Amino acid sequence: MRKLIRFISAAVVCVMMATSCSAPKKVPYLVDAETIPAEILSQTQTVADPVITAGDLLNIEVTSANMAAVAPFNKGRYVDADGRIMTIQRQTNSYSNSGLEVSTDYYLVNADGNIEFPIVGKIHVGGLTKSQVAQAVVDAIYPRYVTEKPNVDIRLMNFRVSVAGAVKSPGVYQSRNERMTFLEAISMAGDLDIKGDRENILLYRTNSDGTREVHRINLQDKNFLMSPYFTLQQNDFIYVEPNKSMRNQAWQMNPGVQSTITIVGGISSLASLVIGILNLTK
Repeated sequence: MRKLIRFISAAVVCVMMATSCSAPKKVPYLVDAETIPAEILSQTQTVADPVITAGDLLNIEVTSANMAAVAPFNKGRYVDADGRIMTIQRQTNSYSNSGLEVSTDYYLVNADGNIEFPIVGKIHVGGLTKSQVAQAVVDAIYPRYVTEKPNVDIRLMNFRVSVAGAVKSPGVYQSRNERMTFLEAISMAGDLDIKGDRENILLYRTNSDGTREVHRINLQDKNFLMSPYFTLQQNDFIYVEPNKSMRNQAWQMNPGVQSTITIVGGISSLASLVIGILNLTK
């Protein structure tokens, strides 16, 4: 009988260990990526210009050999009575939690994909690349307002990506150079938690035309390096789901297992009681 009790107790311990502990599996990223031929990697699509969409913040700078002529086309600048180019002093607000900067000198793309440009008025930029927006600004200014063709530099000020779920530091992360890869975004978020599902990450994307896409990403798949979703777009949202172990347990034991352990524990206690009674009657 004592052997039976020891066996039951050992079974209870094993069940508890199996349900409370889960060894991390399938942790590495891009498994065997070094086996991808160099010629295949070289054929990977190059990063294209970001496509402007509603809600974007643009910094547009117009320059020319005759800066006095183009100064009025730069938001926040003007020419005074003496012909000097002056700049309106404004405060730029930084938000440390999101890494975003907001300035009144930036152009906000409205819901119709338009910006209000000084003197010119409305310019449609939604769905255009930065180079196309620059050309649209040049066409709006030259030769109607200036005699020399200006240079236009476009900067996308809100290239940001959101990362949430089973990562160490969820948040909104901004790129200063208008470029961000999937791995860079994950790194900014402190990497995946050990219980994050590396084979089933969700990528939510809103396109410049308002359509939405949802994609499943497998970070273990080496072919992800060639995926069009390896390079992110502004406003992409990444959600790392918990793996099966975390979803099933959620730090709580399965009710069925709890019931089993309760029953087994009861049987063990009953067996101990019976042995105790037998010992007393000897």
